[in-house]
Amino acid sequence: MNKILSLEEAMAFLHDGDTVMIGGFMACGTPEIFMDEIVKKNIKNLKVIANDTGVPGKGIGKLISAKLIKELTASHIGLNPETGAQMTAGELKVTLVPQGSLAEMIRAGGAGLGGVLTSTGVGTEIEEGKQKITLNEKEYLIELPLSADVAFIHGSVVDKAGNVFYNSTTRNFNSIMATAAKTVIVAAEKIVEIGELDANHIMTPGIFVDYIVGGEG
Repeated sequence: MNKILSLEEAMAFLHDGDTVMIGGFMACGTPEIFMDEIVKKNIKNLKVIANDTGVPGKGIGKLISAKLIKELTASHIGLNPETGAQMTAGELKVTLVPQGSLAEMIRAGGAGLGGVLTSTGVGTEIEEGKQKITLNEKEYLIELPLSADVAFIHGSVVDKAGNVFYNSTTRNFNSIMATAAKTVIVAAEKIVEIGELDANHIMTPGIFVDYIVGGEG
């Protein structure tokens, strides 16, 4: 199966109102070519799951500036004042989740688990509206798994089978998001032939990646 698509072909998988996971951490490892194309095509009312919203003009910040996100699940928004302004104005629904819990909820979605038990947030606003369970005399929140229609991730080197290597900290949320969406598309800085990636350097196996787009900066 040929997994390599043009950017135009790849964007056909994302529609208005879809739930989309976007990799990256403060715009490091965020697939910029997909952010630019979403803005260009004005794909709106998106439900975005991400660690953060980048900064104005970079990463997910581009989608915030264009007001294309309807609902956001993230661990923090402090680096982007536009996100806070839209939330305060009632234009954007924001669900803040502790970063470790967010990662585990995505992992649970990818693994087909029913949820995550965590003590993080017990006794705080985080627990409002959530189920709690007591085990060994300790209270835990039940955090439900997260999944998406599409995951857009960034890869430093990707072979034609979809095996991905992430350089340094660009790995961040990309690797777990690759397991938790119906369609996973990676923006590759470099595409190589099958066999050129050392097996010890493969961080996301190609079985998780549906399509590859080249040209990521």
